[in-house]
This record gives sequence, structure tokens and C-alpha cells, in this order.
Amino acid sequence: MYKINKARYSAYLLHAHIVFVTKYRRKILGELHHEAFQQIAGEVCADFEAELRECNGDSDHVHLLVEYNPKVQLTKLVNSLKAVTSRRMRAEFNDLRGAYTKPVLWSRSYFVGSCGGAPLEVVAQYIQNQRG
Repeated sequence: MYKINKARYSAYLLHAHIVFVTKYRRKILGELHHEAFQQIAGEVCADFEAELRECNGDSDHVHLLVEYNPKVQLTKLVNSLKAVTSRRMRAEFNDLRGAYTKPVLWSRSYFVGSCGGAPLEVVAQYIQNQRG
């Protein structure tokens, strides 16, 4: 399904599952907010030479599946995604601006998990069986 990417001295296929939660878990995101978020997040990912593969969520959180290259520092990508989407969405939607007394949208915390490839049990078994 996915093509393995190649650089001069490496081959890679890296995906991250990222989740942002609204501040105080307030249920403030609607369909228009999710559409705007997806567009903005796609632009931020492109700036990092990454690709937003999937994006969806509910009224109080968003999920992203991002394909990235080894040069990308995930913490910098995540922080940029949170900052830029928060700033631009609050500028575009008055209801988000009025939801909080401070200029915030996302909780300070986030989830990021590596994904793709074989399950961990299969990789572990493969490594264990390497010695002849």
C-alpha cells in the first residue's frame, strides 16, 4: 500500500499517529473546524517535508496519521502543528476564540505513537531468530 522512501544512504517508511485534545476537553469542534484543521495541518506537514495521510476527530479531539522522513524531529513537527492550527483556527472562527479566556485551543499534552510495518511481536520474533 505504501511505497518505501529512499534517500542517499537510507530507506525508510515512518508513520506517526498523533492525537490533540482541546483544552479542558471542551466539545467545541464541528465539521467546518475539522475541515480547516485538515487543510492547515496538511500545509504544516508539507513545510516539514512530511505528508498528512489521514485526519479525523470528534468534538473534543483530532487524530492525524503523518508520514515523515528521518530528518524530521517529531516534537518540532507536533509543536508546530499545535501552534499553527491553534493560531489560524482561532483567527478564522470566532466561536473558537470565544471558547477560552486565553489564546489557546489545544491541551498542553498530546499523544504520538509510531505505527506501520509488522506488529511488535513479529519483529521481536524475527530478531530472536537471527542467530543461526
